[in-house]
Amino acid sequence: MKQYIEKNKERFFEELFSLMRIPSISAKKEHKDDMLKCANRLKELLLEAGADEAGVYPTDGNPVVFGKKTVSPTAKTVMVYGHYDVQPAEPLEKWKSDPFKPEVHDGAIWGRGANDDKGQLFMHIKAFEYLVKSNKLKHNVKFIFEGEEEIGSPSLPAWVEKNKELLKADVILVSDTTMISEKVPSINCGMRGLAYLEVTVTGPNKDLHSGHYGGAVANPINVLCDMISSLIDKDGKVMVKGFYDDVVELSEADRAQLARAPFNLDEYKKFLDIEEVKGEKGYTTLERTGIRPCLDVCGIWGGYTGEGAKTVLPSTAHAKISMRLVPNQDSAKITKLFTEHIKAIAPKYVKVKVDAKEGGNGFLIPITSDSFKAASKAMTEVFGIEPVPSRGGGSIAVLADMQRILKTDPLLMGFGLERDTIHSPNESYLLKQFFGGMESIALFYEFY
Repeated sequence: MKQYIEKNKERFFEELFSLMRIPSISAKKEHKDDMLKCANRLKELLLEAGADEAGVYPTDGNPVVFGKKTVSPTAKTVMVYGHYDVQPAEPLEKWKSDPFKPEVHDGAIWGRGANDDKGQLFMHIKAFEYLVKSNKLKHNVKFIFEGEEEIGSPSLPAWVEKNKELLKADVILVSDTTMISEKVPSINCGMRGLAYLEVTVTGPNKDLHSGHYGGAVANPINVLCDMISSLIDKDGKVMVKGFYDDVVELSEADRAQLARAPFNLDEYKKFLDIEEVKGEKGYTTLERTGIRPCLDVCGIWGGYTGEGAKTVLPSTAHAKISMRLVPNQDSAKITKLFTEHIKAIAPKYVKVKVDAKEGGNGFLIPITSDSFKAASKAMTEVFGIEPVPSRGGGSIAVLADMQRILKTDPLLMGFGLERDTIHSPNESYLLKQFFGGMESIALFYEFY
């Protein structure tokens, strides 16, 4: 594979850049045409790589790209999952280059989607291409690329349910996660779920003059801040009633296994430019982001935020709340519990509305499976050290749905790094991870 990469890397860059130049931002309705354009380009790349067939399929939202190659009806089937939608690029002024004009410099690919997830899904297409053209492919391979992962995959579960027979596979292979570090590869054996909501607090029926009414009428921003501050106690525990009822407490043996992952707290703080970490009492930083649930405010606004002064007491205030969940927490149940709690603590001088935005459950996979062992062996050969089992702090909620519907476990073989700043300005992807990922994926098929 190394020789194939070296011979074709300039072509690889241009093909990947043809995807990255398309602003396939699922969160913005004005990019609907870009979603279809990106899906069609992926279909072309799959066919060029050697797929027997590939197509763009409509859903209730953005289209799904599906392709496949059949080697033998008795061979194992690997289904590759990825997503072609990307996060919005704002704030644009923080980018050092145009987010949708990808570049290669300083040993990395730069641009929106470089890692998440265009760069990582592209590795699978090229590893597949290599196996086909070198006559080394011994598995049936299916590809499913969606365009709504960054907004919670609202349309994909129904499409998967409708196409269960088409999607039958022995493993769902995914590269949409990070490794612990450049020096220590890891394979995620689980990810957290998500419940994401928007809270609106309404006071008076219109904005008021803060001089005429200030001190006499409740300010929704002040009230919302008070309510939010009560959601987490001084020990970092979420105070929503029933929040922890279904949380699986790990044994000391399991915690010790996860603690094998090397972690330097001083380097972590230096990377983030913070003096101290903060989280739930009694747990390490890695445990707080892997095996424990949490609640965070992702956005808060209200009143006048433009240039200069406007002395207004606002009618409404808003906040977006994210709750990361662990097995066996249920996203719908947590959403209900939060809604009941926030309304119960609201004082009588405001009204509260809660809108559920995204949700999905977490999942775990066994590290004793043939697919996990094959991935571990492949990454050991490429990176020179056995990968550590880890828990992902983020969410790919649709994988839990696919696991449930298809009765097939996902395998999270990701190659990103924290330094890639996905979802933020100046997203990038180290070339050694990009090429090392291709090599590892190709070897996975050899060992599986």
